[in-house]
Amino acid sequence: MRYLLLILVSAFTFISVQAQEVLTSTEWQEDLRFLQQTVHKDYSFLFKKTTKAEFDTAVEKLHKEIPSLEQHEIIIGMARLVSSFKYGHTVLGFRYSPYPFHQLPLNFYWFNDGLFVQGAHKDQADVLGAKVTAIGKMTTEEALKAIYPVVPSENDQFFKAYGPLYLSVAEVLHAQGVIDEMANEVELTFEKDGKSFKKKISTLPKGERVPTEYSLVKTDENWLEAREQEMTPNYLKDLDKIYYYEYLPETKTVYVRQSQIQDDPSEDIPTFYARVFDFIENNDVEKLVIDVRLNGGGNNYKNKPVVTGIIETEKINEVGKLFVIIGRRTFSACQNLINELDNYTNAVFIGEPSSENINFYGDNNRVDLPNSKIPAYLSFAWWQDKPQWEGADWTSPHYAVDMSFEEYRTNQDPVLEAALEFKGDNFIVDPMDYMTNLFMAGEIERLQKETIEMVNDPRYQFFDFEANLNGAGYQLLNSGQTKEAVFVFDFNTKLFPDSPNCWDSLAEAYWKAGDLENAKEYYNKAIQMDPDGATGKNARNMLKEMDSENKH
Repeated sequence: MRYLLLILVSAFTFISVQAQEVLTSTEWQEDLRFLQQTVHKDYSFLFKKTTKAEFDTAVEKLHKEIPSLEQHEIIIGMARLVSSFKYGHTVLGFRYSPYPFHQLPLNFYWFNDGLFVQGAHKDQADVLGAKVTAIGKMTTEEALKAIYPVVPSENDQFFKAYGPLYLSVAEVLHAQGVIDEMANEVELTFEKDGKSFKKKISTLPKGERVPTEYSLVKTDENWLEAREQEMTPNYLKDLDKIYYYEYLPETKTVYVRQSQIQDDPSEDIPTFYARVFDFIENNDVEKLVIDVRLNGGGNNYKNKPVVTGIIETEKINEVGKLFVIIGRRTFSACQNLINELDNYTNAVFIGEPSSENINFYGDNNRVDLPNSKIPAYLSFAWWQDKPQWEGADWTSPHYAVDMSFEEYRTNQDPVLEAALEFKGDNFIVDPMDYMTNLFMAGEIERLQKETIEMVNDPRYQFFDFEANLNGAGYQLLNSGQTKEAVFVFDFNTKLFPDSPNCWDSLAEAYWKAGDLENAKEYYNKAIQMDPDGATGKNARNMLKEMDSENKH
């Protein structure tokens, strides 16, 4: 089955259309009921990250409010409902809507040091490259939090990729309380050249949009972008092609940038990758870097030549020689690609996490609301490349690297540089395996020292040390190695002293070791740290169970 390309983009692909008559409140309520009934009847399997009760409660609230809402507030309300499923392919789309919105003539991008104006209309050249510190009456952080429910965020990376697009839409800003009144002018606060200033920005004409490609402005006589234009970094070269490769002789590296899982009109995927692997086999090549940080998916049946080609090219299919750059746009069929590369090759992933769940609902059906004709895209296909216990919100990079605005502006690429400079003797690809080996060898002092170093090393920021150590502790505990489990859980509390779950786990280990005094102390500590949460509730239940056992 083929994937549809990323549908989210269509949600805010504004086009000029002939407006329909204004609908009555009753007609909007009919559309809402139709959406509710359709979801329950044909798509109830989507209730994974939200419940039927939560969905229905939100429906009833919106149904009641519709008579007092403006048209765009009703639409955004329905968008919140569809987005509550938190699958990026499941979205209320406005591309074919007769109710186009107003977009600011700015393109925002979320760098590691804040939200910046990456692109702007020439009339707004003075804010190009500025950091955005406030929108309307909210700080940028508050505004992002306010619009979060509207975005079908598969995970936080998805929101980082596409949330800024929603921030540029006046109707979204008003519906989510970022601005008090719906207007075609929004005041923003900027920082640039060491100065802070406010400016009111008028929106584009209704239905028009900022021209972008892979989340970045496409420059022309009217549109400017903040990046210096004297050169182009590899990941942005030849974007008129879906993929290209070049040889980097200084590091004996073949670099491939592939930005869709589709055949380029000039050369299909099997032919392209046959050329790549032939070049590797017949030239002095020591590394292969496949860059899919811009890749939003396509047809996952086209992944096979990439995966099998790597497996067959043994000189490159080794840890430290094969690198895959992933990021916030790595989504859909490209998630399938990196799943398969993780399963069957020795790839080292570098960059940011992907924007797709490892196992996920993908392909969608278009369902038009009967009165407004607004389309809802509802996913129907479950894709699972890994067993459920390996499922996660995203694929994490082994080696975490992201980008500042200044690095982007000056055409630096710290992610590619990390791959080119990678040496296995100064980086641990599998921290859990490494820690386990030290533990089994009895090198406890070294284990403690090097684990602390890794926890504080930003390159490992997406490896969940707390959860992995907690899981290892329970494996020991469940196999009867109570003393060893206490050590691991105690070590976890030293690494993450503010985590109530760490103290709860340590308490359980002491309980099973027969040390009721320490068990009670740490269960009470977990309760104090998380009085109203799940961990606190579990700790209270465990204390009751302990008391019950003692009475008998």
